Parts: sequence; structure tokens; C-alpha cells
Amino acid sequence: MYIIKVKGKAKIPDYIQIRDENFVLVAYFRADRPMKNIEKFGLEGKEEALAALINDLPFGKLQKLEL
Repeated sequence: MYIIKVKGKAKIPDYIQIRDENFVLVAYFRADRPMKNIEKFGLEGKEEALAALINDLPFGKLQKLEL
């Protein structure tokens, strides 16, 4: 899976996109709120690592999601 942080403008907040190996969007959520239904993507128990990754992730740079 891949992750990208999208910069919001004005009143639109920053968002996180998680995409699969074919770059199909599988999750889209606000960067300042925790992701719901995280177990659907096999990321349960990795909430703290994911939050740390999101904080350090540069805007607009697609990265392989490895936790």
C-alpha cells in the first residue's frame, strides 16, 4: 500500500490518502483525526506508528506504506 498527505487550502483541512498496489484509493481521512476501521487494511495495533508517520510525512509525496 501507498500513502500520500494532501495539503488543504483555506477552510479545507489536510487529508491522508491510502492507496493499494494498483494506486486505487482505499482510504481517505483527515490528517488531524484518527482513521476509523483501520482493521480493514491490516493496520490494527499500529495506530501510534501510523500517527507518527502522518506527522512526519511531507505533503504531496507518495510513499510506500511500511509499518
